[in-house]
Amino acid sequence: MAVTWDQVQEGQELPVLKKNCSTQQLVQWAAGSGDFYQIHYDKDFAIGTGLKGIIVHGALKNAFLGQLVHDWVGTNARIKKYGCSYRGMDFPNEDILCKGIVRKKYEEGNSKIVEVEVWTEMADGTKTTPGSATVVFK
Repeated sequence: MAVTWDQVQEGQELPVLKKNCSTQQLVQWAAGSGDFYQIHYDKDFAIGTGLKGIIVHGALKNAFLGQLVHDWVGTNARIKKYGCSYRGMDFPNEDILCKGIVRKKYEEGNSKIVEVEVWTEMADGTKTTPGSATVVFK
């Protein structure tokens, strides 16, 4: 169920979105996005570059975080601004937790605005893809 303006509170956590990419999903993402860099699907190549194995596309994690915010607001708001940074690596067949917290809620003119901090997190708590979103409620 999507959150409404009246339900939003500063410090509120967004419902966690858990993802776990298969290698097949990474190949499908490569095909859909055009990102065929071998570190995302060729284990030997990835290891040859110094990685422990293939890694999840940064842009796929970006999409997961976008889904987190979109699922949270539903049709009650629109995402005005969104972005993230790729700061760490996530691996297929391991849980990627997409999390968020409301940092600011305010009204500006007739606009009801909420600023959210979002990130992906590994099972050990390491944040790998920090970002932020600004949403405008109806």
